[in-house]
Amino acid sequence: MTVTAAPSVPASTKSPWYSILYVQVLIAIALGVLVGHFYPGTGKALKPLGDGFISLIKMMIAPVIFCTVVHGISSMGDLKRVGRVGLKALLYFEVVSTIALAVGLLVGEIIQPGSGFNIDPATLDPKAVATYVHKASEDGIVAHLMAIIPNSFIGALANGDLLQVLLVSILSGFAIAFMGPAGEPIANAIDMAAKVFFGVIRIIVRAAPIGAFGAMAFTVGAYGLGALWNLVALIGTFYLTSVLFVLFVLGGIARFSGFSILRFIAYIKDELLIVLGTSSSETVLPNMIKKMERLGASRGVVGLVIPTGYSFNLDGTNIYMTLATLFLAQATNTHLTIWQELGILGVAIVTSKGASGVTGAGFITLAATLAIVPDIPIASLAILVGIDKFMSECRALTNLIGNGVATVVISRWEGELDKDKLHEAMAHPIELGEEMEHIRA
Repeated sequence: MTVTAAPSVPASTKSPWYSILYVQVLIAIALGVLVGHFYPGTGKALKPLGDGFISLIKMMIAPVIFCTVVHGISSMGDLKRVGRVGLKALLYFEVVSTIALAVGLLVGEIIQPGSGFNIDPATLDPKAVATYVHKASEDGIVAHLMAIIPNSFIGALANGDLLQVLLVSILSGFAIAFMGPAGEPIANAIDMAAKVFFGVIRIIVRAAPIGAFGAMAFTVGAYGLGALWNLVALIGTFYLTSVLFVLFVLGGIARFSGFSILRFIAYIKDELLIVLGTSSSETVLPNMIKKMERLGASRGVVGLVIPTGYSFNLDGTNIYMTLATLFLAQATNTHLTIWQELGILGVAIVTSKGASGVTGAGFITLAATLAIVPDIPIASLAILVGIDKFMSECRALTNLIGNGVATVVISRWEGELDKDKLHEAMAHPIELGEEMEHIRA
């Protein structure tokens, strides 16, 4: 008779609402805004909390990606399949990223958010953007390509450069696959190491509310809510454009692939809230890998698409680049012909590749674009410095959703998407706390 009590245990031990991660993150974000607004000095002093959390996650990204990509490639068996998946991923990234760039350009031309500012570039302080301009000038196309090659194999993992880690991971995966049966023990060992690293991530991510609180308090304390109102037209236009892009462009792609974009967003709500608090999509990269696998996407496809997408499929950053470029042209009364605008689109297609999901990368990429397009004064970037932290949140959120959708779509193209698992996971998403207990069990 006592065995009948077993089924009631999960219901009675269900986590209370205040212990759910996304609730904690929401509360932390709200408290961060209040502290930053009413006690700006304290808000600025809390910056190490956000920086510390991001650093903790970033220290695990290189080993997680290495293990995931290496095991994904080596376990596929058919190396032609690896190349096919990679080609499909790059094709998808290029098409959707170009659409995002075009959407930003089109919306900027229609709404004209920079009209009426009448800013004289000579009155702007070039020192405010000197760091970004210097960084952008260093990142020429040739230099950018050469930087993908690390100084050493270990150096790629030690430095944590995403593209360098991808390079050594792909090479290692192919090398193990070429070994045949002799490489299987190595692949299994790497898989076990990945489980250890994901275990560390699950521990670190419980500190997400602290990181979100510190990051939000600093952002509001340092820049103030007033920075939002000064450029509300651009901020509102960017957020609205990103929402429409997610709902209609990504939503259309999702619908064609057999799932709802709204249910997908609900499925990754924990990750979205962490990104909202930290302004960086890298903070949830490891957890996104696990969530995409649980959603029904094959492990091999997830291992290739998610890490690669973090460098080559940045929809939010792309929308921001073309929209902000037109905004600066309009704000400084710089007239652009249709050919110049198409030239900006072409330049942005190149400069947008390889920007990581870390906060601030979108601003540097924008500086690189303006450096190649001399018509718009690069000093005009100073207009956007104060609001970039607010913009980076929307960029990161859109990037994250875009990469998740890409993973499901490409897995479906490969015929490796478990549709029953997909709909079951979306209908009954597992909270992070429950997920940890599920994995332990």
